[in-house]
Amino acid sequence: MPAPDDATFRLLHEVRLRGVVEIQETEIVTVLIGEGFVVQSARGIRITAVGRDTHASWARLPDGETEQIARRAYERFLPLNRELLRICNDWQVRPGGVPNDHRDARYDWSVLDRLGTLDERIAPVVSRLGRAVERFAGYRPRLRDALRRVDEGETEWLTSPRLDSYHTVWMQMHEDLLLAIGGDRSNEPPAEQ
Repeated sequence: MPAPDDATFRLLHEVRLRGVVEIQETEIVTVLIGEGFVVQSARGIRITAVGRDTHASWARLPDGETEQIARRAYERFLPLNRELLRICNDWQVRPGGVPNDHRDARYDWSVLDRLGTLDERIAPVVSRLGRAVERFAGYRPRLRDALRRVDEGETEWLTSPRLDSYHTVWMQMHEDLLLAIGGDRSNEPPAEQ
């Protein structure tokens, strides 16, 4: 199927990365439903198997310079991804497998300091990718916004799946990178615990 217009791709892309998108019925939504790419659910629209396959072909970058930039970004992303997973785990569970009740400010700050350092290291990767491939341009501001909120004490912005938390945006970026290069998460090295 030929590539859609930008607005149609952006909406299908958002649905693919978020799982479900609450949205009013628009002409684009009607087209996506009509093509069988999304279905209406109680919480919004969600992607179908046909939509997922079609989207994957549209989201794959063509061979060339932008695909190589995305591939290099992905290679630099992977070790940082393992670090983010450790940070999120350490935020939720203290050493010894004890749930973090967040009463030890020193421990919590040590985890948040690691997040800040990680953000400084991922920034040039994401910024460079966003300059080369337009659909990645929004990730850096979204990560910065989530980090700012965490720094201001809204710590749910670190891992909450109900928000554009740092973890949520990071995972969407991860999935988007895989789509861009035709990668598969099952081929990634396992995260070290």
